[in-house]
Order: sequence, then structure tokens, then C-alpha cells
Amino acid sequence: MKGISKLPAAGGMSFTGKVVLVTGAASGIGRAIALAFGRAGACVVVADISIEGGHATAGMIVENGGKALFVQCNVTRALEVEALVEKTINYYGRLDIAVNNAAVDEEHHPLADTDDEQFDRIMNVNVKGVWLCMKYQLRRMLAQGGGAIVNMAGVAGLVGSPNHAVYGASKHAVVGLTKSAAAEYAREGVRINVLCPAAVKTPMLARAIERDPGIEKKLKAAHPMGRFAEAGEIAQAALWLCSDMASYVNGHEMVIDGGYTAI
Repeated sequence: MKGISKLPAAGGMSFTGKVVLVTGAASGIGRAIALAFGRAGACVVVADISIEGGHATAGMIVENGGKALFVQCNVTRALEVEALVEKTINYYGRLDIAVNNAAVDEEHHPLADTDDEQFDRIMNVNVKGVWLCMKYQLRRMLAQGGGAIVNMAGVAGLVGSPNHAVYGASKHAVVGLTKSAAAEYAREGVRINVLCPAAVKTPMLARAIERDPGIEKKLKAAHPMGRFAEAGEIAQAALWLCSDMASYVNGHEMVIDGGYTAI
């Protein structure tokens, strides 16, 4: 695809000396973000429930000359999230940036057919997980005098999601959490923003297409640019939001959707 393979490592941005924590970094968007920060000189903490995938991401960063630590973490468990942040501090000495990307999407049917267990799992990972991560990240960032946080919502946090109502509700909640926290801590030196991509070429999207092959053509048609985003394109936006170039950007939902929400 034109221009995609030539994306710069970090758009000219340097994060040398910065410590970055990325959740859900074992694959997909989270992995792309972790790799991009690693290429930009950051010390990266790769967090995920997947041991194999997490170690693989950390290994990729190290193989490319970067610094990385993998920590297994279930973001729905307060003790594990607290331990994740503490391990980051103990290993690298500080926490400058956090990208809360861990999420699940296991809903593919009308709202009336969703069961209680599915509702609870989606809300626990997508909403409680982000809340817990911010809770413990903010405490450390406030103690050191500042930082930057990026949460992941997707366009499901901005518009309706037929057959994904609970998932859509969870992502709307992430947008609300982000805006409220951004307003609360703006004068404390912490900026908090949220990324809202549309369809991105990830294992999660691949699984959805495998379940329903016909959905690929429909999804691409819904994107004016006629293609899905590359995970690296989302990573570039995450790095920009965490950089000094975005020093006055706070409480913002950044839409990266190829025009999906423009029509």
C-alpha cells in the first residue's frame, strides 16, 4: 500500500530516556506501539496476559537495539496492575508514558442475545482495566511531577456499533474516563488523551473476517480510503500524542479512521 511500508521509525520523534508502559502489547496495535517507542529510544514495559506474545514483543525491541521488560498482567485485577506499575518503577526508576490498549471484543450478535457473563467480561477488561491502569499510573506520575497517558477506544467509542452494543458501550466509557481524568489532572502536569481508530489490520480483525468472510468487503467499503489502517499508523499517532509536539493536547479523542466517521 502506497506510503505504508516507508513509515518512519517514530516520525522523527525521540523518546530517549523516557519510560513507557504499554498494555495489550503482545500483538496487534499494542505490539506496534511498543515497537515504535522502542525504535524511538524509550525503555518499554510490555504488559499482556499472554506470556508467549509478550516475551515475543519485548524480544523484538531488544533485537532492534532497544530496551524492554515483559510483565504478565491481567488488567482486571487491581493487585496485578499495581504490581505492574511498581515493577516498572523498580526496574526503570520512573514512569513517563502509559498506553492503555488491552481490550477484548467477543460480541458478534444483537444486544438482546448478549449474556451476563459476556457483558461482565467486556466491561471488566475494557472499562475496569483502563480505570485500574490509570489509577495506579497516575499516582506515580503525580509523585514525579507529570506524564502522558493514551487510552484506546476506537470509533466504537464515538458512534453506534450494531451487533457490538456492549463493546461499543465499553469504548464510550473509555472516552468518558479519559475526558474526566484529563480535566482532573491537567494542572498536575499529566495529559490524557484517547485514540479512536476504525478497522485496523490486526489478529482481532483477522478473526472477525474468518468468522464472517463477507464482512471484509463491507468494512472496506465503509472506509472512504478503501482500506484498513496499518497498526503502525496508529502507533505513529500514539507517539505524537505522548510527545512534546502535543504539549497542549489534552482530553482529546483523536480519530484515525480513513474518513469512516466523516460520512
